[in-house]
Amino acid sequence: MRRTVAVLTGLCLMVVAAACGERGQPSSAPPAAPSASSERPAAGDHQLTLHHNGLDRTYLLHAPPGFDPGRPSALVIALHFYPGLGSSMRELAGLDARADKDNVLVAYPDGQGGGFNALICCGSADDVGFLNALTDHLVQTWHADPNRVFLTGISNGGDMSFRTAVESTGRFAAIGVVSGGYSGNLTTADSYVPKSPVSVITFIGGQDRYASIFQAGMRTWQQRLGCRPSPKANGVPGVTHTVAGCADGSEVSVYTIADMGHSWPGATTGQLAASSAGLSATDLMWDFFAAHPRKA
Repeated sequence: MRRTVAVLTGLCLMVVAAACGERGQPSSAPPAAPSASSERPAAGDHQLTLHHNGLDRTYLLHAPPGFDPGRPSALVIALHFYPGLGSSMRELAGLDARADKDNVLVAYPDGQGGGFNALICCGSADDVGFLNALTDHLVQTWHADPNRVFLTGISNGGDMSFRTAVESTGRFAAIGVVSGGYSGNLTTADSYVPKSPVSVITFIGGQDRYASIFQAGMRTWQQRLGCRPSPKANGVPGVTHTVAGCADGSEVSVYTIADMGHSWPGATTGQLAASSAGLSATDLMWDFFAAHPRKA
C-alpha cells in the first residue's frame, strides 16, 4: 500500500481488500440532500453533515471571524491522508490562520473508513460526487464564490484532488497537492485530463518513496495539457521549482524538496509534518489559489 503514513503501512496492507478497493467511475449519483434545517451560516467552527448517495457524510467547516453570508467568500476544501479524518488535516495544514486573515471558508471532509476513493486507494464511496455536492451546498447555503473554489490534499487526499479535478468539470479553479500524485489505472487514458482549466501547485519530497511516480505523473499531466515547464529561482537550498503555462490557460507549479519525505512542508504539528523543509506549502499554495480564480 502506498501513500500512507509509514508506521501504518502494515495496517494498510492488512486491510487493503476492504479499505482500498477498486476505484469507482465518474459520479452519476443524484444530487445530495441539503444539511439539516438548523444549519445557519455564521462565523465559527461547524460540525456538519451532508446526505449524499445514501450516506451521511460529515465535515468540519471553518468560517472566519469576518465571515459575512451576504458577501461571497473563497472556499478551500482540504482532504486528509489515509487513514485520517478532517480534523487530522486541519491540525496538519494550518489553513485556518490564513483563512481568518483573508476571510476564506475552509471545509475538512471526513473520508469513509478513513480514506477517499482516489486514484490508488482507499474505498469505494462516490467521493467525486460527494465533493461536487459539498461544493454546490457551500455555494448555495454559505455563499462561497463559485469562481474561487479550491481543493487541496495530502497523500490519499492529494490523489483525490487530482481525480476530482479531472472528473468535476468547472467546479474547481485550482488544486494544491502535497505528497500525492496523478497515477493509477484511470490515468492511463490520454483523455483523462480536466475538460476546463484547473491550475495545479504540487510539492514532492525527494526522499519520498513515491517521488519518481509523482514526478512522472506531473510530466504526463503537463504533456497532455500542452504545458511548457521552465525552472524558476526560489532562493531555498535543496528546492527546485518549475512553472508551466498550459494550452488551456491553466498553470502548473511544481516544487521538489530534495531532503523531504512523504510530508507537508512547513507544517509544525500533526502527522506528516516537515517543519524543516525550508518553505511553507500552506503559504505558497494559498498565494497560488488567490492568483488563480476560475477562468471563464
